[in-house]
Amino acid sequence: IEGEDLQFRGIPSFSPEIFKELVNKDPMKSKQLEKGIQQLTDEGVAQLFVREAGNRKIVGTVGELQFEVIQYRLEHEYGAKCEFQAKPYSKACWIESDNEVKMAEFRRIKAQDIVRDKDGLEVYLAPSQFILNMEIENFPEITFHFTSEFKTAHEEGV
Repeated sequence: IEGEDLQFRGIPSFSPEIFKELVNKDPMKSKQLEKGIQQLTDEGVAQLFVREAGNRKIVGTVGELQFEVIQYRLEHEYGAKCEFQAKPYSKACWIESDNEVKMAEFRRIKAQDIVRDKDGLEVYLAPSQFILNMEIENFPEITFHFTSEFKTAHEEGV
């Protein structure tokens, strides 16, 4: 319809299915690696999650080939050598709740599986669909989102 106002919320980030930790192979190139992985994930090649303890970076993709592309580009465009170590996760869920007590309990129980995305939002990395289903059942007060699209809706007050 001509003249209709459309609200574009951006392209949602879908939940990756393959997760690997980014390991720097050349500590002298840490800044280049940091800049490179930020820019590549901003391009949408993959999603970057950071575990606050130790500032460990976990990269999530929907396909194995993306890791090879990232590794190649980091080395050839940024001069940063890295490797990826597989992590035992199968799904990423953005989590939120109005019940701060239940969120605190979930954070305490699942601390090793909670990371932050590029916007600083909490993301639960589930080891399996079975465990994810158990957590959804055990914590009905927490909403588990499978795309990041909910973020823009909240920012706009929708």
